[in-house]
Amino acid sequence: MRIKNVIAALSLFIKYLATVFIIPLLVALYYRDFQSLFAFGITIIVMFLFGILLNSGDDRVGLVDDFKKQEALATLVLFWVSTSIIFAIPYLFYGFSPINSFFEAVSGITTTGATILTDFSIYPKSLFFWRGYSQWVGGMGVIILVIAVLPQFAIAGRQMFAADSPGPEDGKFTPRIKSTALLLGKLYIFLTVILVILLKCAGMPLFDAMCNAFSTISCAGFSPNQASIIGYDKSVFVWIIAAFMFISGTGFAMTYRLIQKRDLSLLSKNDEFKVYLGLTVAFSIFIAIILYTQHTYTIGKAIEEGVFQSISIVTTTGFATVDYTIWPHFAKIALFLLFFTGACAGSTSGGLKIIRLLLVLKYIKREIAKILHPSAVIPIRVNDIPIPNDIISQTVSFVIFYFMVFAITAFLVTLTENSFTIGITGAIATLGNVGPAFGVIGPMGSYDSMCFATKIIFIFNMLLGRLELIPFLAMLNKDFYNFKR
Repeated sequence: MRIKNVIAALSLFIKYLATVFIIPLLVALYYRDFQSLFAFGITIIVMFLFGILLNSGDDRVGLVDDFKKQEALATLVLFWVSTSIIFAIPYLFYGFSPINSFFEAVSGITTTGATILTDFSIYPKSLFFWRGYSQWVGGMGVIILVIAVLPQFAIAGRQMFAADSPGPEDGKFTPRIKSTALLLGKLYIFLTVILVILLKCAGMPLFDAMCNAFSTISCAGFSPNQASIIGYDKSVFVWIIAAFMFISGTGFAMTYRLIQKRDLSLLSKNDEFKVYLGLTVAFSIFIAIILYTQHTYTIGKAIEEGVFQSISIVTTTGFATVDYTIWPHFAKIALFLLFFTGACAGSTSGGLKIIRLLLVLKYIKREIAKILHPSAVIPIRVNDIPIPNDIISQTVSFVIFYFMVFAITAFLVTLTENSFTIGITGAIATLGNVGPAFGVIGPMGSYDSMCFATKIIFIFNMLLGRLELIPFLAMLNKDFYNFKR
């Protein structure tokens, strides 16, 4: 791995990412929020200085034309960590402690939606815009956005895109990586604008509509309302947001193909989508039945809550229309199981992703069949396409390691907080980028009361979940640290 290439890419990324702050800067100017203007202004200056500091004056642009996979992974890790640190700077100007600033920034950029805020009334609108906007930026993948605007990454782009791919498939559908990034970016913006318009027309204030749209399309979960979506007390908002959460969880490559070809039969040919739809419908119905039969809600309200919360958790968005921690036990268990899923590959959802679970289940089925027929050749197929054994092996290893990280961090947090509920649900909620968990860190709670060590563990989980473990796994190999000049 050549350090100069990694530094070259990182310096370019940081400098260009400073443009992200222009929009929140304009919002602060509109509201005449001079505290926020100062906060965002200082952050922009820090980013430019950081970018210049990394650039030693050589021709850094030319270095990225020869980018290796190892260097792409290293750049990706350093970029997410450095971006999280930079995105934490504005929070310091609102009285947040350094650890809380970093926690909130990581939760935003990784689209987790776990918050340390306890009283929303003491902060200006600019802060809530920044929270939602940072999730929107992180949701699509800032690496993809940077690739789309940096022509010098035409060659290195594919390595970076593959490294930041949200699943086993990178979802490319154009010959050039830059064209793919631009198409996905346009679709991402289009869906966001449409959702803002629908929410505004349904009666939601424009500012809230924008912030909630940012968090919905990015499957994130930050809302400017302290009570989340329940705070708006209007069913039409619930159904609109539920629909767009589901669309965002479908995968943007698939959504683009549907719009382009106008052929809904594409969905019926996609194994992952069928499992995603079936899982969502099954859990929605099950939870609705539990809520109704246990006299928790009327039939209409039970269906609404069952559908919304199932979609919110399976897409790892984390929005809430109710405090589900007071639901009957079977309903809570059903929601907890969804913490381990995630939506489709190529979406802004976190979690394991449906495709990995599907491959593991097919792998288990094949191994059971081979007990009876040891010499049989049984290929594993997805969408009628045979999956290579090395992909199956990588997927199984990924899932095993995912549960190892969950088990270890859950154990550590349980010891630290002396709470089994916080340890188990908090570990998977942060690793899966879900956000709210159970207990005091539930949908109406906050992570602020967690001790310093717990916050560090959860920050590690959030970053690891967003990076899809791949760069971290690569860093465990000693060959990763084979440095060259």
